[in-house]
Amino acid sequence: MYNYFSSVLPWYLLKMSDLKSLSYLAIKRGSKIVSAESCTAGMLAASLTEMPGSSAFFEQGYITYSNRSKISVLGVESKTLAKYGAVSEEVAKQMAKGALNRSNATIAVSITGIAGPGGSEYKPEGLVCFAIAQKNSEVRVETIEYGPLGRSNIRSSAVEKAIELLHEELSVT
Repeated sequence: MYNYFSSVLPWYLLKMSDLKSLSYLAIKRGSKIVSAESCTAGMLAASLTEMPGSSAFFEQGYITYSNRSKISVLGVESKTLAKYGAVSEEVAKQMAKGALNRSNATIAVSITGIAGPGGSEYKPEGLVCFAIAQKNSEVRVETIEYGPLGRSNIRSSAVEKAIELLHEELSVT
């Protein structure tokens, strides 16, 4: 029998010290985080809000799984989706900018990828694109090819990477 919770729980096992460190840094800097998630479907927001008092540093999250929602909710341009596809640095960048511009947050992180199963020769399973945006700053993008680790592992790895990117970005500003 398939157990939904056993397939989802690993992302809750993120090191609490990483989350505490990120929350401390964000609060110290007066930063508020907004997330724009596709392949992780809210797992990052859930992880960030696992700690009591997370409203001091987490503003809100957007789950934009479909292309239509990326366009209507975050303002991703349809021509960008048509040219590069949903899993691309260009779309990740527009997702982060859109989330930042539609919220009262000071820093945005976006995640879009192919958690699997499946993929293509050009965009294989495990390909995940990230973006970090802050007002009046260049948007930072990064792509990782995790490989066919399985849906749960790819999504968990993407959440961990997003937390790492937020921590790095808040450490240098």
